[in-house]
Amino acid sequence: MTLPAPLLDNKLKKLIRQDVQSMHAYAIQDSAGMVKLDAMENPHRLPMALQAKLGQRLGALALNRYPDGRVNDLRKALADYARMPEGFDIMLGNGSDELISLLAMACDVEGGSILAPLPGFVMYGMSAQLQGLKFIGVPLTADFELDEAAMLAAIQEHQPSIIYLAYPNNPTANLWDDAVIEKIVEAAPGLVVMDEAYQPFSSKSYIDRIARHGHVLLMRTLSKFGLAGVRIGYMMGPKALIAEVDKVRPPYNISVLNYECALFALEHQAEFAAQAGELVAQRAVLMDALAGMAAKGVKAWKSDANMILVRVPDAAKAFEGMKSHKVLVKNVSKMHPLLANCLRLTVGTADENAQMLAALEKSL
Repeated sequence: MTLPAPLLDNKLKKLIRQDVQSMHAYAIQDSAGMVKLDAMENPHRLPMALQAKLGQRLGALALNRYPDGRVNDLRKALADYARMPEGFDIMLGNGSDELISLLAMACDVEGGSILAPLPGFVMYGMSAQLQGLKFIGVPLTADFELDEAAMLAAIQEHQPSIIYLAYPNNPTANLWDDAVIEKIVEAAPGLVVMDEAYQPFSSKSYIDRIARHGHVLLMRTLSKFGLAGVRIGYMMGPKALIAEVDKVRPPYNISVLNYECALFALEHQAEFAAQAGELVAQRAVLMDALAGMAAKGVKAWKSDANMILVRVPDAAKAFEGMKSHKVLVKNVSKMHPLLANCLRLTVGTADENAQMLAALEKSL
């Protein structure tokens, strides 16, 4: 729940950057008592037997000590899981958010800037603003595809230090055209970050192409894998490049509890793969049901993630109506003009999805 900001004493105001004072904090919706389908979380918990094993393992950790070399075991396990190419290295963050912030810090050179398509993940622009870098947002087409000409023109004009390409994108959930992506990668004067936060549900990955380029980083998270509460993001790239960015990472940024949870999950990755497979199947069920609502003004876009973007006749009415039926989704209609009257629906369990569809139909 986000509380209203209290007024700051005038003397203290002088200590806080003016642009920070004008910003809005990242809002987290109150989900108490709701079917929570607003944050692209995996709805499945560990089976009881695995919960007990994990509990025993975490209880035996030396919490009185700082994190140790065990974190490197996680780096290796993630590299193996992701099939990281030879000559590459991996860097860990407290979620992808921290990695995005650290990249902005490392690339904060005179005249530096960050470029990304819009609508997209809000942290790309926020990290630029907090670091004092210029952010260039390039609108997608009306169908949420990359605008090739506009992207290439913006790259030529602004010469960005970092270009973010989410694959698939948030909140639109689609994969962009690979030929256009390669043109952007070739035109980039700086780094290109392929953000694969939703990789467990996607039909494609950039991992097989990343070794072709010396300036492309691949970023993922274990949040969508099923560990949103554990906060582990990871980024792969050429060893020399990762070594430089890693210099700005705070020491001990991954706790002993977090890395042990992640290692445990990777040891039982078949369980999480089965959960992802179930969510992909449920996504197809949702898409079919939403297609059946076309006569009521509902349009759904193809998804390669665990979310579906839909346009409804009145997003505010539908959102509030669904809340009144105890179903929480994300109203993204004010995020960007291209998202007018759009809601973002997280794919949940079969029962959650049935409740969501019923609430949506009653709220149109």
